[in-house]
Amino acid sequence: MPRIRRAVEKIHKIDEEELLILKKRVDIATAIVIVFISLLIARLWFLQIKKGDEYAKLAENNRIRVQQIQAPRGNILDRFGRVIITNRPYFNLVWTKEDAPNPDEVIKRLSHVLQEDITTLLTRIREASGQPRYMPILIKEDIDWKTLVYIENHHFDLPGVRVEPVPSRDYLYGNMASHLIGYLGQINKDELERLKYDKYQGGDPIGKMGIEKVYERELHGEKGHRYLEVDVLGFEQQILQHQDPLPGNDLQLTIDIDLQKTAEEALTGLGGAVVAMDVNTGRLLALASSPPLKLDEFIGGIPSKLWKDMLNDPMHPLVDKTIQGQYPPGSTYKIVTALAGLAEKVITPDTPFFCNGGLHIYNRRYGCWKKTGHGSITLQRALSESCDVYFYQVGMKVGVDKLAAYAESLGLNQKTGIELENEKPGLIPTSVWKKQKKKEKWQDGETLSIAIGQGFNLATPLQICRLTAAMVNGGKLYKPQIIEEIKATDGSTLKKIEPDLLGTAYGSAQDRNLIMKGMIDAVNTPHGTAYNGGRMSNVIVGGKTGTAQVVRMEKFKSLPESLLPRKYKDHAWFTCFAPADKPEIAVTVLVEHSGHGGSVAAPIARKVLEEYFKEKTEAQVDKLKNILQSEGQEAQSDTSD
Repeated sequence: MPRIRRAVEKIHKIDEEELLILKKRVDIATAIVIVFISLLIARLWFLQIKKGDEYAKLAENNRIRVQQIQAPRGNILDRFGRVIITNRPYFNLVWTKEDAPNPDEVIKRLSHVLQEDITTLLTRIREASGQPRYMPILIKEDIDWKTLVYIENHHFDLPGVRVEPVPSRDYLYGNMASHLIGYLGQINKDELERLKYDKYQGGDPIGKMGIEKVYERELHGEKGHRYLEVDVLGFEQQILQHQDPLPGNDLQLTIDIDLQKTAEEALTGLGGAVVAMDVNTGRLLALASSPPLKLDEFIGGIPSKLWKDMLNDPMHPLVDKTIQGQYPPGSTYKIVTALAGLAEKVITPDTPFFCNGGLHIYNRRYGCWKKTGHGSITLQRALSESCDVYFYQVGMKVGVDKLAAYAESLGLNQKTGIELENEKPGLIPTSVWKKQKKKEKWQDGETLSIAIGQGFNLATPLQICRLTAAMVNGGKLYKPQIIEEIKATDGSTLKKIEPDLLGTAYGSAQDRNLIMKGMIDAVNTPHGTAYNGGRMSNVIVGGKTGTAQVVRMEKFKSLPESLLPRKYKDHAWFTCFAPADKPEIAVTVLVEHSGHGGSVAAPIARKVLEEYFKEKTEAQVDKLKNILQSEGQEAQSDTSD
């Protein structure tokens, strides 16, 4: 009892202030507990309710992996439906960072297995840094069989690394039409940003040049998907769902692969270009640039050393010379000068000029290619024998600005509009152009050089071919066409491309016919400049040779042409049409640093024409056989009656 009494007395001694402090402490502790519980409830609500679906999906991704399946690109066909490029399977090495507990160790092992510098692999990984960790990164394209076997046998030592089969380009004709068709490469960051809404991802192949690039959207198709169940290391357990990819659309070209093959074989070992065009539609039948690209070297990415070697190659294999090579047109430009002279009525077909091997203007002598001269000469023979003195005088009478106007009406000094990238416009000078560009007045002597296709003049082989076609088809200037149809995978036509008439050349039909006669004589008369190289036995061809001079160093002027360094030799031109009575095809050949058009370029054009008319001759023979066979059957029927 005394003990209880003392305790009660102690309690009574606690004053009100101490009780208030004690109560505050209890309240604070209670508030802390309430806040803590509230935060816990809020966090649970955030995770379970607001973000529940998202985290459930992420959790599912730890078990289910979605793999994209690359779509086969569309096939590329020639004008007759023959397959030029299709697809074949090859194997990529990919790595998923999320499945690698020790990424540095994996990269070191891969560097050893692939025999590649580790910095190269790290660069590829950094380029894919913006994509989620669960998406595979392309480490190496088109691995060889030995590497594939090693990876498959050591996949437990390389977590996250797997071999992925994908379709690759199969070039059935090797490097045929390589500049026209182009090549594929890995998509880069700029392209990925530009195409981010088209379901591309890092490492995807994409067209880098030519038709492969221009028609990327039509060719690339739509990816498929495979849903896999994986373990914690990312190894596949089972396939849950599979969605096949949709192949890209097929492109049917206007190109005849036989003509293309003939043109490229004729250019073997040479630098230059061949263009063949249907004169009545603008459809391109052959578009060859030499030397060709080695397309197989671009599969899997081209090594930097090889790329540098191509950049430094004096033959310039990376340049598509049909549309990017700009050369003085040489005597092929005399077609323009002749048309301007006739249309402006400064000459008639019978206007004579005398050629004694040169022309003196302002105390300077401008020579003719024939040092002994052509004597008195008129238009038809001047075109046939390519007399420089004749066209010097016609050019002086017409003037540089009017020459330029006729040249532009024939498609020079402008891009043709062909659906390929980086086409060059060439150059046809005027007095205004020189004043603006060179800050100098035009000199009369410069008109003489322009009139024969030298001086500032520049043109591409495609431009000269289209000019030739316009001269023989009634003056119609067509947009060069390379695509005939775009087809779906089932063979149905999605889009048919029709000829596109862009304009009409200056001059009358009579003027053009007179020039055509001179071109026919150039190939078919003994003194014609293409008589030995361009003449055919079964088809009458009309054409114009050209020899475009290249600026030479003074110390080489005394050397014979055979001893000149290649880079100082003339370019050889020949442009032609056939058959003469009803033209169907125009062919233009440019051979770099090779000599004269009649002896070098004309034989190449003749080979292309022989291939073109061979098919027509065979078709005519077959048709005749069918008619004779049909008539024979009818005769037998009449006899039996």
